Amino acid sequence: MTKAELRTQYLAQRRALSAKDVEKLSTTIAGNTLAYAPVKELISSSTVGFKPKMIHVFLPIVQQNEVNTWPIIHRIWGSYVNVQIVVSVTDMSTRHLLHYELTPDTALLNNRWGIPEPVVWQRQPVRSESIDLILVPLLAFDQQGHRVGYGGGFYDRFLAECRPDCLKVGLSLFEPVERIDEVEITDVRLDKCVTPQSVYSFMHLS
Repeated sequence: MTKAELRTQYLAQRRALSAKDVEKLSTTIAGNTLAYAPVKELISSSTVGFKPKMIHVFLPIVQQNEVNTWPIIHRIWGSYVNVQIVVSVTDMSTRHLLHYELTPDTALLNNRWGIPEPVVWQRQPVRSESIDLILVPLLAFDQQGHRVGYGGGFYDRFLAECRPDCLKVGLSLFEPVERIDEVEITDVRLDKCVTPQSVYSFMHLS
């Protein structure tokens, strides 16, 4: 299927879910994500006295029925003292994402698309190369690790800026399709994708 077809189909499937459905599925995804060995090992290896691990998490657009990532964030805040949570602010002048640490005291404002973003006046952004793991939003993904987002290309530009060993983990309310057509050279593949039913791993043969 084409990206446009998948975008239309999965937006409709998301809208058909109730808020209770989304919360139940998101809770399962959170458990699967934090229990998955590479993720658990990365965050558990962050001990006091060593450079903190840095995890980028997307904040959910509630009206789009996105995966609720707050259970993951609160679990990390409560259990892992040397892990920093990083979230993004959209810079429309450059069409890139800028990244800032999220703490329990960070003030948030919704942007024009309903994405919660930290209030970051006079704060220095975090470099993309410093991030160790990224939880990636998506509408659909395929069995090769390609994803369909909203079409702006913000995350593909962001993922291309990161270190090669940065772990890119998609979070999906639905299981994969067989193949996404129209894959472009600028599309960055996922390493893993977590759903309510499974954790998918993708072999990169480049």
